[in-house]
This record gives sequence, structure tokens and C-alpha cells, in this order.
Amino acid sequence: MKRRTFLKGTVTGGMLGIAASAGLLMPKMVLAAWPKSAFDATKIDGALNGLYNSASHSKSGDIKIKAPDIAENGAVVPITVSTGMKASSIAVLIKENPSPLACSYELGGNTAGFISCRVKMGKTSDLIAVVKSGGKLHSTTRKIKVTIGGCGG
Repeated sequence: MKRRTFLKGTVTGGMLGIAASAGLLMPKMVLAAWPKSAFDATKIDGALNGLYNSASHSKSGDIKIKAPDIAENGAVVPITVSTGMKASSIAVLIKENPSPLACSYELGGNTAGFISCRVKMGKTSDLIAVVKSGGKLHSTTRKIKVTIGGCGG
């Protein structure tokens, strides 16, 4: 590492620390904007309305969900959503969770329609992937069984 790069980073970090401790930087000022109403919703339609201002979505065979049929631990369920459509956004909703919106991704213009993450599922439920493409919402659903401790509970 070069000395100047190190010094710049140190000075910048120190200044941010001082600004934060003085109350000049509040968490709401430095965090990205997020759709609070979508994450606070308790129903699928409410989450979609909060996220996209529309709850109408059509089923699509162009969206693929890769996830385990049986998840032994609902706290960390690995999923992958992919599509061949020119997607501008991908959201993952879990029907039986108290707050159905698990995650939402805004994709850039040249970004492939692909996300991979881990979601938390409280119990056996439908996982719904919603893709926004061409101003319309498309979705697909996959049922995932959640067992307790891998014992089929």
C-alpha cells in the first residue's frame, strides 16, 4: 500500500468518525433509501404495492427459482432467482412470513437477471419471485418445506 493512499484513508476515516460522534451524520442520512411500506406490509399485495405501486403480476415460465425442496434450517435457506428477461428489479416474497418481503434488488441496465441470497422462513411456505421487466410484473412460485432440526417436523 502506498503511503499517500494510507494517509488519505486514515484522514477520511477520522473525519467521518468525528462527524458521526458530533451528530452531524445521522443513520437516516447515510443509509440508502428503502421502501419502508413494502417491508412493513403483512400481505403479499401490500408488499408489492409498497414496492412497485402495483400488485398485479402474471405467472411466467421465464423465471427460475433454485432452492431446496426441504430446508433443514429455516433461518438460512439458500435461493437463486434467474431470468432471461431484461429485468430492472427482482423481489423475493415469502407468503407465510409475518413480513412477506424478504429482499428486493434494483438491477442496472446491463445487469443479468440473476440474484443469489439466503432468506429466513418461519415455516413451510410458498416462495414467490417477482421480476419487473418492461414496466410489468412477472412471477413464479415454489413451495419450500421447512423442517425443525432436519427431523421432518
